[in-house]
Amino acid sequence: MPIVSRKGKAMPESPIRKLAPFAEKAAKEGKHIYHLNIGQPDIKTPIEAMNAIRNHKLEILAYSHSAGFESFRKKLAGYYAKHDITISSDDILVTTGGSEALIFTMGSITDPGDEIIVPEPFYANYYSFSTQSTITVVPVISKLETGFALPSIADFEKLITPKTKAILICNPGNPTGYLYSKEEIQQLSKLAIKYDLFLISDEVYREFVYDTSEHYSILQERDLEDHAIVVDSVSKRYSMCGARIGCLVSKNKSVIETAMKFAQARLSPPTLAQIASEAALEAPDSYHEETLEKYKLRRDTLVSGLREIPGVKVAMPKGAFYCIAELPVKDSDHFAEWLLNKFDLNKQTVMLAPASGFYSSPNEGKNQVRIAYVLNRRDLKKSIEIIKLGLEKYNNQ
Repeated sequence: MPIVSRKGKAMPESPIRKLAPFAEKAAKEGKHIYHLNIGQPDIKTPIEAMNAIRNHKLEILAYSHSAGFESFRKKLAGYYAKHDITISSDDILVTTGGSEALIFTMGSITDPGDEIIVPEPFYANYYSFSTQSTITVVPVISKLETGFALPSIADFEKLITPKTKAILICNPGNPTGYLYSKEEIQQLSKLAIKYDLFLISDEVYREFVYDTSEHYSILQERDLEDHAIVVDSVSKRYSMCGARIGCLVSKNKSVIETAMKFAQARLSPPTLAQIASEAALEAPDSYHEETLEKYKLRRDTLVSGLREIPGVKVAMPKGAFYCIAELPVKDSDHFAEWLLNKFDLNKQTVMLAPASGFYSSPNEGKNQVRIAYVLNRRDLKKSIEIIKLGLEKYNNQ
């Protein structure tokens, strides 16, 4: 019998989706599930994007340019200019989601066996994409006690080897909600230049920054132009996860030219989704302002509620719409499964994402979960109540 590849066997399960069979079973049993496991916003997509789909005049859904519509890339350059980022449309490659931008990046800058240093916990698919690219993620651990702040530069430096090609960060962070300061970005920039590394920044949550904090992009560092690669997406910014449109941005011409070969091999990004994404850029500033206010209130509701549960620890997120919560359990995978399989409150339960899947270091995050606060405040309060009562029953078995 033919066997699958070692690479295929090494591909990790998604910590976000692996409990789906238990959720499906619970739903068939008549339970209502509050999905805290996945970052699917409930915010409406901008009407400008939806109208562009409804009113298009296309008679043929043809291929686009492999780099994406030129008109879209020019509008994206205008969008970045509003954020004090000076780039041209030639520095942008439209991709099928931010995921493809990351895959193109890894394919363009690494060879099999190379290494990328990533602060953990990190977005679980970084590990999946590195497995596809036959490279190694080298973790540098950040801690809940510090709010998942950037580890010391010395911690990064001691991990650099001749195989190291890049440092990858998510800013603001998924799954932690941490926002790197300008000073932290500058520290990483100096390190990348010192060791001639690429610095990759996943900035898909750029708009989701709370309180008095401000987002600072690696593309704002003038001396980093040859080293900086940004991954971006419309998925969260415009609540368009299903559009699957993202982009790779770099002023390094060799990176863009190389990534373009990967883009040509997959032909083109989706035509209709590009039409919608280009139109979304016309959404008024009020769209983001209102969205941000909703998420800030949800964050405050979630964090204050979780901190009232005995034994639960959670850092205050500065951005994105996720947090990592430490629970008074030994195995959050088992607890998350138990919530779906064995527990309900008036036929209601919650679905969590065990945080161990956001670490590559063995035994890290075993008592943690990632929570996405993409539900309304009423549902978040009910979810907190379910978690509290669930923990009480689970620990008294």
